[in-house]
Amino acid sequence: MEPVLIVLIVLVVVAFIALIKTIQVIPQASAAIVERFGRYTRTLNAGLNIVVPFIDRVRNRIDLREQVVPFPPQPVITQDNLVVNIDTVIYYQVTDARAATYEVASYIQAIEQLTVTTLRNIIGSMDLESTLTSREVINAGLRGVLDEATGKWGIRVNRVELKAIEPPTSIQDSMEKQMRADRDKRAAILTAEGARQAAILRAEGDKQAEVLKAEGEAQAAVLRADGEAAAIRTVFEAIHDGDADQKLLAYQYLQTLPELAKGDSNKLWIIPSEVGDALKGLGGAFTGLTGGTNPAPAAAQVPVDRPSVPPAGGPRPVDIDKGTARPRVEPSREYPKLDPE
Repeated sequence: MEPVLIVLIVLVVVAFIALIKTIQVIPQASAAIVERFGRYTRTLNAGLNIVVPFIDRVRNRIDLREQVVPFPPQPVITQDNLVVNIDTVIYYQVTDARAATYEVASYIQAIEQLTVTTLRNIIGSMDLESTLTSREVINAGLRGVLDEATGKWGIRVNRVELKAIEPPTSIQDSMEKQMRADRDKRAAILTAEGARQAAILRAEGDKQAEVLKAEGEAQAAVLRADGEAAAIRTVFEAIHDGDADQKLLAYQYLQTLPELAKGDSNKLWIIPSEVGDALKGLGGAFTGLTGGTNPAPAAAQVPVDRPSVPPAGGPRPVDIDKGTARPRVEPSREYPKLDPE
């Protein structure tokens, strides 16, 4: 019984192993290459797959997702004989598992070497300044060459990026000095432009202020002249309407005399000769009013606050010899007789 039991156990184990080898579960976004007696048979896709045990063999499983592979820095010589170190990053995706398995031994190593050689060809035709400022051009050139070469390998290169471009230390110092000088130059130019604009704006503001001030003064002078003309016209009309006599004119003349002495610069006050005539006329008027008595007490009856008005009939004539204004005498009007004393 023991040999039969042993044989049964061996058969069960072999059947279990065969079952395991028959059923192949492939994950999503993966593929497997099946070989029968060393020859490619088919590609297993994602899901449950059945193979012939001990005859079919799954060679390798390939990830069909997009892969990111960074390559170490590579020294590259530019057109102006400067050595720069460039780090690259490749984004690729396997589109054909069979071609990626049989067309190239190691597609990762092949992509890296192809990237290095292509990068040296592109950078060798550019100077350092163009290399530092033409990342998009370099990326497009690398992607075009890699996509064309890796197409037959069943690989699609989606993107190629330059992670870093490092020039020599001495070149970096020179570039920093140059950039610092350029920044200082631009700062000086901007400062000068700002000062010029400020000066122009300040001059324009001063010009407009002067123009507005002159216009304001001109308008004020016009308004002042109009006001004075209106005041003179009003006084003239009031004089004509009030029919002022010689007594009032003499009193106003005496009231105006103290105004001549006002002012800090007046050191000498010359009394005009017409003051006596005005006093005589005013005294005669008061004598006529009081009936020949002493006119001195009646001086308080003259209204002090009565406004000064020029004589009716226009401005008073000016005495050319003495330079003073005298009331105009109308022949048709009767005037009171003044007391000669």
